[in-house]
Amino acid sequence: MRWVLPDHIQDALPAEAEKLEGLRRNLLDAFRAHGYQLVAPPLLEYLDSLTTGAGQDLKLRTFTLVDQLTGRAMGVRADTTPQVARIDAHLLNRSGVTRLCYCGSVLHTLPSTLTATREPLQLGAELYGHAGLEADIEVIRLLAEVLRLAQVPASRIDIGHVGLFHALAARAGMVPEREEALFELLQAKDVPSLREFVAGVPEPVASALLALTELYGDATVLDEAARRLPDLPEVRAALADLRGLATALDDLPVSFDLGDLRGYHYHSGVVVAAYGNGSPAALALGGRYDRVGQAFGRGRPATGFSLDLRELALRLPDAPAGGAILAPLQGDVELAGAVAALRAAGEIVMTALPGHEGTWKEAGCDRQLIRRDGRWTVEALQGE
Repeated sequence: MRWVLPDHIQDALPAEAEKLEGLRRNLLDAFRAHGYQLVAPPLLEYLDSLTTGAGQDLKLRTFTLVDQLTGRAMGVRADTTPQVARIDAHLLNRSGVTRLCYCGSVLHTLPSTLTATREPLQLGAELYGHAGLEADIEVIRLLAEVLRLAQVPASRIDIGHVGLFHALAARAGMVPEREEALFELLQAKDVPSLREFVAGVPEPVASALLALTELYGDATVLDEAARRLPDLPEVRAALADLRGLATALDDLPVSFDLGDLRGYHYHSGVVVAAYGNGSPAALALGGRYDRVGQAFGRGRPATGFSLDLRELALRLPDAPAGGAILAPLQGDVELAGAVAALRAAGEIVMTALPGHEGTWKEAGCDRQLIRRDGRWTVEALQGE
């Protein structure tokens, strides 16, 4: 059947497409008001540019193909953030703070969940050039504001720090393959398997790795973490960052999950996941990723977030149909002026093409332009 799309790929029909476009315009306007400049990277890039510095998990999500012009491997972007990092590092080449935003489709080899699309409409904001906690605070506040504007306010914003995991894994002296396996167990919070895995890891690191699965909750969990984790410089620095965020964001629904290692290959510090009421999956993800720009010859402090507009649109009710006005195909100069004035006022005016009588209500028309007493007036659509 030629009309059947691949699994987890969907058309956006008029009602959804209108919601998506409304969200896109509103949220990009919000980014602009905060000083974030819009960029539009290409859908395709050479694979080494598209995935370098972004970790193995992104490589597995990227569709690859061969460029017929050069014979080089290319990829369809699975995440726009590395492209924006390339733009900051290699094209703009600014010395100070750079704020960038974007919105466009990405493509995944596999859906992230059983119901997710493989073609998210990714919208995001990235802040480059400032290593201080002020940048993380700005980005998290912007994330919360964007979800509020989208009418899907965050009920919980989980914050973690991959520096804790990196410090413990390094102290355990694990090779990359073992570290990867450890990451997967922690991310799944598979405590029985994790306990077996760390049986040969020396103390206090083994107990600290197990503790990460239990260290979640409000800001008091940070004091518990200080008691249960080794007194390492990296651990102290990470907990200090998290305490700073707890203080600065105390008006937001912030919680802490020190075992959340989402995207640990990609991120270098604070990680963020925002959830809405009734949403088991995160609505937005973000964090600090200072190392990604190094792949493009210019490592810069970087932090940001992204979300899928399609997921947000699914949580919004369909807007009530406003209806359109049907105008005659031919008329006088006054008709043209009336149509122009109605459109300028925000009305939808359709021209009645010949041979389609009886179908205009189906097309969305509920009114019509009729000439009465020498004037063009809008009346309820009759005879449909």
